[in-house]
Amino acid sequence: MKSKTILFRDPVVERVCDKFVTRSDVGYAKYGRTLHDERTGKHKDLGGYLNDIQEELMDAILYIQAAKEEFAETNPQPEAFRPPHPSDAKQMDLERAISTAQLDWDDKIAPV
Repeated sequence: MKSKTILFRDPVVERVCDKFVTRSDVGYAKYGRTLHDERTGKHKDLGGYLNDIQEELMDAILYIQAAKEEFAETNPQPEAFRPPHPSDAKQMDLERAISTAQLDWDDKIAPV
């Protein structure tokens, strides 16, 4: 095993590096070899690595979705303004025409 002293200026970077070391230890305990041993010993080919990457990214998307749902449930937000989509224009024109016609009608029959 190799030892190295690193001076961290950023504690966030330090915590991430610590997690990498811990993750490596867990992987070694589980598989009995390092990623380097796996690669140089031809335990997995390029297709195997690409499959692993794909599976990890799919898991990451699921974790993101679950986290977003958890956040939304625990931090309800008012609905944000969203400008109308151009496909809504016909409906908006119709509603505006009806509203304008109603105002015109009301103006003509309203008592003074």
